[in-house]
Amino acid sequence: MHISAQWISFSTIVRKEIRRFMRIWVQTLLPPAITMALYFVIFGALIGARIGDMGGFSYMEFVVPGLIMMSVLTNSYSNVVSSFYSAKFQHSIEELLVSPTPNYVILAGYIVGGVCRGLAVGLIVTLMSLFFTDLQVHSLSVTVSIVVLTSVLFSLMGLINAVFANSFDDISIIPTFVLTPLTYLGGVFYSIDLLPEFWQGVSQLNPILYVVNTFRYGILGVSDVNIVTAFLGVLAFIVILFAASLWLLNNGKRLRS
Repeated sequence: MHISAQWISFSTIVRKEIRRFMRIWVQTLLPPAITMALYFVIFGALIGARIGDMGGFSYMEFVVPGLIMMSVLTNSYSNVVSSFYSAKFQHSIEELLVSPTPNYVILAGYIVGGVCRGLAVGLIVTLMSLFFTDLQVHSLSVTVSIVVLTSVLFSLMGLINAVFANSFDDISIIPTFVLTPLTYLGGVFYSIDLLPEFWQGVSQLNPILYVVNTFRYGILGVSDVNIVTAFLGVLAFIVILFAASLWLLNNGKRLRS
């Protein structure tokens, strides 16, 4: 398949994915914005005023980067898992897989769609946060790169979940029982320095801790983890999950009737 034809296929998938979540923006973009606004009010303004500072910053300043990253990763994941499983359920993915379009182009198209929704929600939440606090970006390169890489990572996770899901209920199992607990225990609302030494070690096994703290470093310049280690870990997971996702598409056992 010629490179120009691959580009047409890729851009078509991306446009379809963007139009999909933009067409139902009341379900895809508005709820996360409302949820994060409630977090800002309850945890930042009400509870935060009683907590005081956290690492030299007001609690609102501390919690905002974590809430932005939480909205980015959950929406990147949700977009791909729901879209890909719908295509699988309706058997339209079979038509795409038997087309001349290479599987890596299909995979890239769905990933970019998930990244676009994650970044869109992240931007909305960031703009909302300006009503509650002033954001001063410490490192723009770190901030942008970790957001994009995190969106890619969780888009890949969403696709793998969609491949193995056998019903619409299955696509909610991972977000409910894995992503949500890991997110709340991933340093979004607190610094792991507050934990006993044993639980600090346990927390360092949580991958979300690294992306949240790396993003917080990009905004505030402080982090509970090593930034280089975090980037290397995210990149390694992306490579592994991309290879696994491509293998699943090439294998096609759970995708073709």
